[in-house]
Amino acid sequence: MANKKLLIFLFSLTSDRPRLSRLLAFIIGSATTLIFAPIDWPLLAPLLILPLLFVALTTPPKVAAAHFFWFGFGLFLTGTYWIYISVHVYGNAALWIAIILMMALSLLMAVFLWFAGWAISRLSHGKPWRMYFVGPAIWVLVEWLRGWVLTGFPWLSQGYGQIDSALSGWAPVLGIYGVSMMVLFSSAAILLSIMTAKRERLIAVLLIFLPWIIGGALKEVNWTEPYGDPIRTTIIQGGIPQENKWLPAQRQATLDFYRSSTLSVPESELVIWPEVAIPALQDQIIDYLHTVDGDAKRDTQTVLVGILERNMNHSADMQIFNSILMLGTNEQQVYRKRHLVPFGEYFPVPAAVREWMRLRNLPYSDLAAGSDVQALLQTAKGVNLAIAICWEDAFGAEQLYALPDADLLINVSNDGWFGDSIAPHQHLQIARMRALEVGRYSIRSTNTGISAFIGPTGDILKIGRQFKPVVMTASVRAHRGATIYAESGNWLMLGICYLILGFFWICGRFRN
Repeated sequence: MANKKLLIFLFSLTSDRPRLSRLLAFIIGSATTLIFAPIDWPLLAPLLILPLLFVALTTPPKVAAAHFFWFGFGLFLTGTYWIYISVHVYGNAALWIAIILMMALSLLMAVFLWFAGWAISRLSHGKPWRMYFVGPAIWVLVEWLRGWVLTGFPWLSQGYGQIDSALSGWAPVLGIYGVSMMVLFSSAAILLSIMTAKRERLIAVLLIFLPWIIGGALKEVNWTEPYGDPIRTTIIQGGIPQENKWLPAQRQATLDFYRSSTLSVPESELVIWPEVAIPALQDQIIDYLHTVDGDAKRDTQTVLVGILERNMNHSADMQIFNSILMLGTNEQQVYRKRHLVPFGEYFPVPAAVREWMRLRNLPYSDLAAGSDVQALLQTAKGVNLAIAICWEDAFGAEQLYALPDADLLINVSNDGWFGDSIAPHQHLQIARMRALEVGRYSIRSTNTGISAFIGPTGDILKIGRQFKPVVMTASVRAHRGATIYAESGNWLMLGICYLILGFFWICGRFRN
């Protein structure tokens, strides 16, 4: 009864004091950041989404859309404030440029939520049971759209906040968006228990807990199985501050650190350096790379080196790739980053804007993107590696081409761009979800942290300290087999959403 009175109070605000109700939506959206790392309060998620669903159920589409927009603006402003750090503190852009980019991204992401609010209100017709199905389906479709429209920004999908909850059991079946849907189902069921007749309340209460119960049971399923001998693996993290990394005086010390650290673990079969570990172009340190390659072959090691690779085949059209070189094997193998970061690794702007950026000493040059589908890297002992460089780890479906052939997942990153913010913790959360979705070990090597060994169930097995040099070794196992998500990708989840919306659309047509 108390919950119903609170919701009625919120409803009165939407009509009597609309500015205050929108402010509350902004505050609730800002608080939703707490469900993600490093705070990790997953049980808050259904409760914080509940007021939004209530507004969508009880107000016209335009009013609901406005509240969803302000919720989204609060969520993305507090959840991605680190863009300011990347652009201004480390990117050396003017303060006003950093603020505009941060605000523009938050507003753009809020527009997606605006559409979700409008559509949920429009299609639920004020009926709680209809809301229970339509609300989660539309929310998930909008999350999915947000993950690929305009190159995509899948950060802060609701499912990531559930990596340590029972709902994570859905990830190997339906992927990250399936976990998000279960959060929404649970939240919609809470609303259902408040808004429906007493005789239906018991069913609604059961529906609140059903996704969690099934998710907990799914966590006990072994979707893949280990095979072969344990693979002794070492992560090397330089811990070099981003502001010092590219200083000429720092280069030799960096080269010495990575080589000596690799030589200190001759018993490791696989050694992984982070994204652009070496502050130089590949062709500038050919002799050094040959030396490391010789060391690796002597010790029967495979060393993955993050570096900028210059393609000199066409001197008139020089290309620079963000690459992973594999050393220690008989043939040269390389992975080139495919999904580049807009306004970080390439600039989707007209030539005049690019020239303006050049004149103001702002970054303006584009890196080249690797092929969409690339051969898996194979270690000296025949272990197949699926590589994701930094940002790519947020696009889980794009990595599925490597499965089921991939034995291990490798994620290298340079989260030094984010400073001491929440972003490295969120990024680790994303990497954990990728491992869980496909049932593979994930080895994550970063320049300043957070480096980690992640198990096939998404658990952190070993973790390094941030902003410190780290040489960390663990044994991992190759895995074979495929989860349901690895075989179907997002299509199963999208199919469920389309079936739900199609069913209610057809029902509406017959009634008319």
